[in-house]
Amino acid sequence: MKRILRKVASGALVAGFAGAWGAIGLAQSYPAPPEQMVLYEEPVKKTIVELQPYRRSETAVLASGQAIRLINLNPNTNATFLLTLGDAVFHLENPDPIGQQIALVAESNAAVLITGPTEITRCELWSGEPSELRAAREGGLPFAPMCNGRLYLRNAIKGSRSSLETVTDFLRDHVWGGEEIVRVVRDTLYTDSHAETSELVEADANACAQDGPCPAKIEPKYAKSAIAPIGFGIALADPEQTSMIPGVWYPIAGIKGVYASAIQPRTISTEILKSGGNANRLDSIEGKAVAYMVAFDIERFGIGFALGTDHPRLDWSPRPRALARIAGLPGPDGIGNAKPLVRSGMVSPQYAGRTVATFTAGFKRRHGAFKFGDYATIDTGKHYGLIEKGVIYSKLKADLATLFVLEDGTTKMKTWTEANNALLPRILFARQNGVPLVETNPETGAPVPGGLVNKWGPGNWSGSAKAELRTLRAGGCLQEFEGRRYLIYGYFSSATPSAMARSFQAYDCSYAMLLDMNALEHTYLALYPRQGGQVHVEHLISAMSQFDILAGDGSVIPRFLGYPDNRDLFFIYSREATQ
Repeated sequence: MKRILRKVASGALVAGFAGAWGAIGLAQSYPAPPEQMVLYEEPVKKTIVELQPYRRSETAVLASGQAIRLINLNPNTNATFLLTLGDAVFHLENPDPIGQQIALVAESNAAVLITGPTEITRCELWSGEPSELRAAREGGLPFAPMCNGRLYLRNAIKGSRSSLETVTDFLRDHVWGGEEIVRVVRDTLYTDSHAETSELVEADANACAQDGPCPAKIEPKYAKSAIAPIGFGIALADPEQTSMIPGVWYPIAGIKGVYASAIQPRTISTEILKSGGNANRLDSIEGKAVAYMVAFDIERFGIGFALGTDHPRLDWSPRPRALARIAGLPGPDGIGNAKPLVRSGMVSPQYAGRTVATFTAGFKRRHGAFKFGDYATIDTGKHYGLIEKGVIYSKLKADLATLFVLEDGTTKMKTWTEANNALLPRILFARQNGVPLVETNPETGAPVPGGLVNKWGPGNWSGSAKAELRTLRAGGCLQEFEGRRYLIYGYFSSATPSAMARSFQAYDCSYAMLLDMNALEHTYLALYPRQGGQVHVEHLISAMSQFDILAGDGSVIPRFLGYPDNRDLFFIYSREATQ
């Protein structure tokens, strides 16, 4: 393989190059060409490449006469590329989208040119025997480094799944009435199976995290009580801390800026429980069922999202009514799958070394659309939107709860609107999950339950066929406290949407949304504290360790971080190179 590396040695050249770099970096806007935006919006069958309205492409011809094409799927985020060489298509990832530009140069010998602030790298990926492209594809790595690690080739690797996941997918895909079978099994075997109803014990009410998130609003009579965690798998910074006062935050061991809390909804301030809004009264079981919260300081940490190797799919959910469907389309956005893009199901090398946590992101496509209510009959059933590395895999839908991250790392959570589509070129990651659990009252500024929290069908809250909403659930919220911002992950051992909403209200969250539910693998969260030069794996609930893999030497290979998974994920990473 022929490769030429050229350093910019002269100080004057470096200064001039840096100035030019500032002009061509991500600050530049790349609007969608009109014909591409029309195709994006048009309800017609298309490829996932045609679904990208901001794409730009370059072509070149090798000396052999073979055509090469490089497509930047969204130059505003500059993260994802497709390279076509004859009939072969390669999914490339830019691990430094802000720091380097990637282009195709058509000279006597065409090459991929990678331009950074002080260095230019020229890579003829198709030259040599074997070529770097061929070696990367045949090497079997999910992310194969090329050009001295300045590019990654994504390879299709089958995602891992638990026996439960394998069985349910088989039933749904191959057995008549499979969804009904899965639902009956879930309702009879898993109802309240993970409910933790620890008794409250006496404790020191002064045990509290310094410079942490806002503690939850708790009824005064519980101020000196504490929850003795059962199955809680996260080590707190104080090894003597064996119980947790409801609503209080405790720093965890090994990762600065991450905190844990526990609560029973019955301990929430009466003022909140009786504050009205679209929430039902708590029943006796969910009132005592323990919920665990993990808070991440998002000034210190960034948030990313990756699709699973299989889920969520991009075809039609069976839920929306017939009148919401568009005949002849393989899916609501005109596509039925992501090909030729490769779905990783894991954290990419760009972030893996800085990742401090991963957790399951949301519903499969089958459940990620509306079966009841107004949303089941309009806008193709409001299938939940998905964006990864600037690529639109499914359009973001108005009225849905959305967690999104811009190309500069800004993280927000809100109900999407048509006006928010102006942000689409800048979105690096986004995931939608139904309707809000909590939103901010614009008049009072106080958090209130979302408008559909107590409406089982229209809210798409799932649960059982009898609308028995209490089950194992996970959710996320954003909290702002004393100038600090936190993403809070909530694990609810047995709760209805109303109990989740009241809990997030108690923690003064400005916005909250559902993630996934019904099983430990769907509510999985793992932390990766660094201690003594080693990375450890800790699970929010110890039993979640069953979804990791043990290597031959007994070490843990964590889900999402160590191998591809069939489910999609969020990951939390340090914004600094080292913690």
